[in-house]
Amino acid sequence: MESKKYLDDLSGIKELMSRSSRFISLSGLSGIMAGIYALVGAVLTYVYFLPKEGEYVTLHSWNFKIIIGILIAVAALSVVTAFLLTSKKAKKNNEKIWDDTTKRLLVSFLVPLVAGGIYILIKLNSQHYGLTGSLMLIFYGLALINASKYTISNIKYLGYTELILGLICAALPGYGFWFWIIGFGFMHIIYGSLIYFKEEKG
Repeated sequence: MESKKYLDDLSGIKELMSRSSRFISLSGLSGIMAGIYALVGAVLTYVYFLPKEGEYVTLHSWNFKIIIGILIAVAALSVVTAFLLTSKKAKKNNEKIWDDTTKRLLVSFLVPLVAGGIYILIKLNSQHYGLTGSLMLIFYGLALINASKYTISNIKYLGYTELILGLICAALPGYGFWFWIIGFGFMHIIYGSLIYFKEEKG
């Protein structure tokens, strides 16, 4: 009996340490919503603002500015939704949403993401448009992988998927838009659904 109690105590301590070093209240539903926002933005871009065959979107064109606006709107909606749903889940689980672990998570996520965003803007300013989609996927994937040590560990698999899609996209120029839809749209919906039904419904 004492041996069993000792093992239970060790298991409890291990779980407590894991919870204190990881931010585990990420909402699967927020991933689903992020994917839906991305798909809606992609449809709007494809129908109204994507250049026709033989045309190009330049850095200073009106269409480019609208596409950037759509990207910013998708990102903003995704962040706000993630914050609201994650806050709700954290409150339900009696967890803090803002502590040292959250700060480390954000730094780990934002460093490769911001560096990638600046690099993409530099390439666009040099009129190198062809790899934009692949670079977005690659740096986003790296950001997820880098941040995975501070949150639910299986988020790294989404990161690996985004990274691989970005590399394939780089090898297939001309299909960046479609890879972007797969990576930021469908992969978010699939991953968010898996998390939602496994951890929130299960």
